[in-house]
Amino acid sequence: MTLKNYTISIYSENSIGLLNRISAIFQRRHINIDSMNISDSEIEGVSRFTLVVKMDEDNIKKIIGQIEKQIEVIKAFYHKDEETIHLETCVFKIKSDLLFEERQIQNIIKDSDARIVTVNRIFFVIEKSGRRNEIEQLYNKLKKFGIMQFVRSGRIAVTKEEMKISEILNAFKN
Repeated sequence: MTLKNYTISIYSENSIGLLNRISAIFQRRHINIDSMNISDSEIEGVSRFTLVVKMDEDNIKKIIGQIEKQIEVIKAFYHKDEETIHLETCVFKIKSDLLFEERQIQNIIKDSDARIVTVNRIFFVIEKSGRRNEIEQLYNKLKKFGIMQFVRSGRIAVTKEEMKISEILNAFKN
C-alpha cells in the first residue's frame, strides 16, 4: 500500500451542505484533507472543489465513487501530482522597517520571484505563487526576520491532459 498525493477535482452544483458531506466522507475513513480550494469552474453556475489528500490508489477510487453519489456532484476526478500543473499562493505581512534596513529581505523577495503588494509605515505585504516547496523555502528564509502574519491558499490545479469535463458540464447546463 503506497501512499501518494492525489489532487481531487469535484464539479458540482453550488449547494449548501455539500462541503460538509464531502468532508464527512474523508472523516469516516480517517483521511486528512491536506488542502482545499473551492471556486467557480469554467462553466457558469458550476463550482469546482480541488482537494489534496495522501492515500493509496485503491482507496481514492472508492472515495471518488462515494463523492459521485452525492446528488449535487456532477463529476469527480483524481489525479497524481505528475498529471497536474498546480500552484498555491501565499501572503506574508512583515514589519516595514525591515524592508528598508535589511537589504537581505529585498534580495530574498527578488530571488524567490515574490512581489510586494503593499507598503505602509507599519508593515509591508509580500505575495508569492508557486509550488508548496517554493513557498516553504520563502517562509523559512523570512521567519528569521519575524513574520507578523502568514496565510497560504489551498492548491489550485489543472490537468496536463485534456479533460472531457467541459462536454459533461455543457450537457449539464443545457
